[in-house]
Amino acid sequence: MVVDGGSGGRRNKARYVDKNVGSSSSNRSSGAAKQQQQQQPAKSKAEQRFPRQQQQQQRQVPNPAGFVKKVDRSTDKLVRFLYQRFKALKDARNSLCDRDGFLEQHASGYDILGMRHHFFHYVEYFEWAPGATSCSLIGDFNNWDCTKNRAEKGYFGRDDYGTWRITVEDKLREGQEKDPHWQEYNYSVEYDRGDGDIDIEALYQKMEDEYWEPGEDQYLKDTRPFEEALFKSIFGENFGCIKVGKEEEVNELAYNTEDEETMDYSKFPPGYEEWVKKTDQAHLPPLKQDPTRYSEPTVVDDPVWRERVLAKKPPLPIWEYTVKGFKAWEKKYLPAIPHGSRVRVYFKTPEGPVERVPAWAKYVLPDPDGKMWSAVYWEPPIQERHQWQHERPKPPKSLRIYECHVGMSSEEAGISTFKRFSQEVLPHVKKCGYNVVQLMGVQEHVDYSSVGYKVTNQFAVSSRFGTPEDFKFLVDTAHGLGLLVFMDIVHSHVAPDEVCGLAMFDGANDCFLHVGKRGHHKRWGTRLFKYGEHEVKRFLLSNLKWWVEEYRIDGFYFHSVGSMLYTHNGFAKFTGSLDEYCNQYVNVDAHIYLILANELLHNLTPRIITIAEDATLFPGLCAPHEQGGFGFDYYVSTAPSDMWLYLIEKVPLEEWSVKQIAESLLKISNSDGKALVYVENHSQSISGGKSLFQALIEKNVEYPDAVNMLRSVSMIKMIKLLTASLGGSAYLTFMGNEFGHTERVEFPRVTNNFSYEFARRRWSLLDDKWHAKLAEFDNALMAIEQKYLFLSSNAPVTNLQVDDLSKTIVFTQDNLIFAYNFHPRKSADEYEILVDEPGRYELLLDTDDVKYGGMGRLKTKQKRINVFSMKLSLTLPQLSAQVCRLEAYVCLMHECYRFIDLQKSGMLQSV
Repeated sequence: MVVDGGSGGRRNKARYVDKNVGSSSSNRSSGAAKQQQQQQPAKSKAEQRFPRQQQQQQRQVPNPAGFVKKVDRSTDKLVRFLYQRFKALKDARNSLCDRDGFLEQHASGYDILGMRHHFFHYVEYFEWAPGATSCSLIGDFNNWDCTKNRAEKGYFGRDDYGTWRITVEDKLREGQEKDPHWQEYNYSVEYDRGDGDIDIEALYQKMEDEYWEPGEDQYLKDTRPFEEALFKSIFGENFGCIKVGKEEEVNELAYNTEDEETMDYSKFPPGYEEWVKKTDQAHLPPLKQDPTRYSEPTVVDDPVWRERVLAKKPPLPIWEYTVKGFKAWEKKYLPAIPHGSRVRVYFKTPEGPVERVPAWAKYVLPDPDGKMWSAVYWEPPIQERHQWQHERPKPPKSLRIYECHVGMSSEEAGISTFKRFSQEVLPHVKKCGYNVVQLMGVQEHVDYSSVGYKVTNQFAVSSRFGTPEDFKFLVDTAHGLGLLVFMDIVHSHVAPDEVCGLAMFDGANDCFLHVGKRGHHKRWGTRLFKYGEHEVKRFLLSNLKWWVEEYRIDGFYFHSVGSMLYTHNGFAKFTGSLDEYCNQYVNVDAHIYLILANELLHNLTPRIITIAEDATLFPGLCAPHEQGGFGFDYYVSTAPSDMWLYLIEKVPLEEWSVKQIAESLLKISNSDGKALVYVENHSQSISGGKSLFQALIEKNVEYPDAVNMLRSVSMIKMIKLLTASLGGSAYLTFMGNEFGHTERVEFPRVTNNFSYEFARRRWSLLDDKWHAKLAEFDNALMAIEQKYLFLSSNAPVTNLQVDDLSKTIVFTQDNLIFAYNFHPRKSADEYEILVDEPGRYELLLDTDDVKYGGMGRLKTKQKRINVFSMKLSLTLPQLSAQVCRLEAYVCLMHECYRFIDLQKSGMLQSV
């Protein structure tokens, strides 16, 4: 059976294309745009100085339901919901801007909240805990005494929003003098510009000379000429009493306006007494006002002056000459809180006192006894801080993602480290042809068995794997190899830990999380954020910005977005109706947070990539937020993984319907956004599951071992190639599955006596023949994708042929021909397929090649088409796949003449 032998299934991987705009109209619009550009005046200095504000003003008017109309998936109820959500988003933005200004400022909470070393040589600590009645900072630095560094309710301790402030002064070393009030320190460098001798008066004078134009600052030094000119403009030039005296004399002029008869006029300038007697009011000149107009001063706007003032830059570079470096501070002061000190926060609440790890802690360690956890004040000496060596790589045109877990990345049964991962695994990832490494479990989590998904400290790297500097080394090493670094970000839920985490942070008030039933996840036993709370949005948005700016993360994989979008956490039964995406169970606050998160990240750096993991496929995940979408770059499709596992475990190979397989994969590639697909990720192997290769071995257990391995290896290669070529726009594999890891993944827990036996990767399997050949095939697949970019190609799938009888799937995309034979026993000899261009076709990849663990049944790598029928004849061995490419075009006219000549000479037997 041939399905759509002509155009085939359409593979539209572009975001949204307006099909109503033709070439002629686009030419006219481009010509009009050029003419309009010529008529536009040159940009002013103010516009050049504030480009972002100008861009925001010129931004197109948003359409809250734009993406729905473009993909023709509209329902009245969904459109109404999108408009209501847009209004709520607008209100949230206005509220955010009223308190914090711009979105980027709102997301810079780590610059204020938490612990930081202030440039005026003291440690400043802010914490949001509105349910507490007092707050103390305790730790090694004050012998855990809750009475020493304490803030009570009041102006200096707690603001109206419930944010507490505590300061701990650095200690002046013996024999050192106190700094002047203006002295600042820069702790990030050893020496700064202010380390030499500073003449502050000369510096002030230099600042004024460079900032003010000649004579522009005269009124700052002496205001008397200005007052005289103003007085004369009111009373006239001939008013004799106007004589400018010394400031001291003017200040001595005192009079009582209530008793004019006893006023002593001898203290005033000559003529003042005569003027007072002629006027109706004692000390005010007669004013002539128009009663029909307001008595407000008229402000004259001078455009020349405004342009010049806006173009001025404040003299901050000169002021930087007063700032001293870390060495100068270290020589003069002892740290208030030494580097590496353990710290906790002590709250008094209506329910009693509680101790918590600070919410904005950057590094967290368990106490020696293992019962409690504490934040670690992290400010290492300059020589111990990581110095970045490499710039961020440019985002690739297509994503080939290698998913990893640092802790289980070693061969030994134990926990690996950031540094070991950098030295051993990252070079392997580069060698395999992947261009992105995606890290799980980076955020601190007390429960190691949760694989990092029950996060306790959002701003801290997991201390099991190393220090913050070690993680920077990992990212820097990856960038040096040309690899992007993505991380799983868990903002969908949080660990229920009440000591180390955010649960019950300020007592029963539970400021970060919902209380009651809504605050608990339906299945995972975790807690859920109040996404509508202003400070919670600040916390989560700042967390994203922190990982980007502090650790140079290149992208985020948003874990379990489906549990955020609905109050039922995405575990309801979905029938496919669009009304299910806009009913009473939709969590609008979470929607607004996700939209703001994507807007923030793409404003920080346009190169950043965001991926949404949502099994419910909420409409508009990858649509721009201006068109009513969320703004993600990719969404995760679990359909291929679920399909393959179901077929392998439940359906005999002879009964596989290749038509249903092709339709399922094409449905993904024709979806609303860019799909990230995988054959298997970590989920298939976690907690007693099995890898796909292990499932195939168990499926073919009836065959002898050699045949079993041959069939399993052949099938896993075809499954990977078909998923990558037909399924989506990006591809992912889990660490070890590129060479067919056969063991499940199980982290230490009570049920396995806290064993690390299955929480590791057996890299030694690469020494085995079958696993080594599987790895070789995976490398070849990634190399072909890197060269021809079929993942990110927007070219449609053409010449699609699907035959359930012969179990074959063949299609063309961008001069690449993909051919598959899933039949377990029969080969397809002389199988003819349609092609678009005449020419010679080169065999790029053959899964049956001996070097990839196949039988090597193909003898030639070049194929020539019949130019008269535009068909290519292929030999497709059973359980194998091929990729061919048009190597060279053949002139049809030349082939016709050659055919005639051969026929006349009698040399032509058959075509």
